[in-house]
Amino acid sequence: MSGILRLSLRVLVHNGPGVLHQLTGVIARHQGDITSVGISDGGAETFFELTLPTEDPAALRADLAELSVVREVTVEKSLQQIYGKRIIIMGGGAQVGQVAIGAIMEADRHNIRGEHISVDTIPLVGEQQLAEAVRAVARLPRAKALVLAGSLMGGEIERAVREVRAKGLLVVSLNMAGSVPDAADLVVTDPVQAGVMTVMAIADTAKFSVDRLSRRVF
Repeated sequence: MSGILRLSLRVLVHNGPGVLHQLTGVIARHQGDITSVGISDGGAETFFELTLPTEDPAALRADLAELSVVREVTVEKSLQQIYGKRIIIMGGGAQVGQVAIGAIMEADRHNIRGEHISVDTIPLVGEQQLAEAVRAVARLPRAKALVLAGSLMGGEIERAVREVRAKGLLVVSLNMAGSVPDAADLVVTDPVQAGVMTVMAIADTAKFSVDRLSRRVF
């Protein structure tokens, strides 16, 4: 949209109570829409992902720099522009690795055409641990799809899958034992192909849509 700027702000501060309130107050006065906040270095470094109804962030940067709690303000490209959409792959190590091969190869094909897709992996076992990890994906910035790669998943993991799907996350499952495949958007037997199809499903540069498939198990 014309006139809308996506950017990232890196703000170094003198940490203390109410600092975040002061920073967000200035951003709000400039009609900035904050989409993500990250705090590191014990609270001394804050990152904002936001959009502004202007193509020039100079006024916002100047007003933030005038705050007594602020040491430095840097305007950078947004993480959406740099890393783009995220695919999260979790489950058994061997299966996760094979899915990642397919996802990375396909993401490279789309990224050289202007897309921005990144791939994250976490080898993880245990019903409760996996269920917690699945639910946490919905809280990850820029996460668009989750691939569950394993041999047996069900129970609490299935419930977690249905919850994150209801929040708009695409969930792809390997064709495995357990009830998770019944809850997923797409079920793929070959792990490499699962990675490929997941990237195709979220890429703007691909002519592929899960909603248009006549079947969902491959």
